[in-house]
Amino acid sequence: MRRFTLLLIAALFFLSNVPATTYANAGKSWLDKSDASSGIITVSYNVKKNVKTKVMIAKGQESYTYNLPIGESTEFFPLQLGNGEYTVSLLENISGKSYKVLKQDKLTLKLKNDNAVYLNSVQNIRWTSTDKPIKKAKELAKGKKSDAEKVKAVYDFITANIVYDQALAKNVPSDYLPNIERTFTSKTDICYGYASLTAAMLRSLDIPTKLVMGQTEYLDVYHAWNEVYLNGKWVTIDTTLDSSVVQSKKKAVMIKESKMYTKAKEY
Repeated sequence: MRRFTLLLIAALFFLSNVPATTYANAGKSWLDKSDASSGIITVSYNVKKNVKTKVMIAKGQESYTYNLPIGESTEFFPLQLGNGEYTVSLLENISGKSYKVLKQDKLTLKLKNDNAVYLNSVQNIRWTSTDKPIKKAKELAKGKKSDAEKVKAVYDFITANIVYDQALAKNVPSDYLPNIERTFTSKTDICYGYASLTAAMLRSLDIPTKLVMGQTEYLDVYHAWNEVYLNGKWVTIDTTLDSSVVQSKKKAVMIKESKMYTKAKEY
C-alpha cells in the first residue's frame, strides 16, 4: 500500500493547485445535479484513450479528486464536505503533471441530514440491489431487530470469509478501485476492498457507513476502514484488521477506539 499512498498524496497535492481556467460546456450536460438532495452528483463523459481525466469536487479549501475510466462512462460521486457551495471541475491531462480545466460548474448543498450522503452508491462503493453481496446482506439481516445486530452479522461474515491479499498489497495500481462483486466472489482483497464491501453491504441495509482512509496506530502503512452510525453516534470498525484475528481463531472486538485512527479522507 505504501507506493499507492505516495502516488495518491502526490496527485491530490498537485490537483489542489490546478489553475481555474474554465472552458465552456458543449453538447450533452456532463454534470447531473438532480440527486444533490441525496448528497451525490453524477458525471458523464467520454474519456479519450491515453488521456488522464479527473473530476475534482471542492468546497472552500477542501477538495476530493477522482479518476475517470477510459471511454464513455457515468460515475457517481459524494458531496461529503457538508452544506454549502461546491465547485465541480472536469480536468484533462495536458502533459506530465499539467492539467487543464475542461468544464466547471457550481452547486449549493442543503442537506437536512448529513448522514444521507453515506447511504449512496458511489464510484468506490458501488452497489445495486442485484449484487451478490447485497443479497447476502439482506439474508444476514433477516430476523435482526436492531441496526447493531445487523452490523454485527455483516462484520462477522466479512471477517470470517475475506482473506487479505498480500500480493495485491505489494503491487497496488495507482488507479485501483474496489469492486464488491470481485471481492465477494474471490474472497480476497486489500483494506480498500474490505472497507468498500463493508460500506456497501451496510448502506444497502439503510445504515449510514463511511469508507475512511488514513493512518492507524495498529499498522505502519496507509489504511482503509469504516465508520458506522450506531445508536446516534459514529463508531469505528476495521474488518481488515479483524479478519486476521478471527481467521486465527482468536477473539476480536468489533468497535475500535477512534483515537487509534487518524482520518485523511472519507467517502
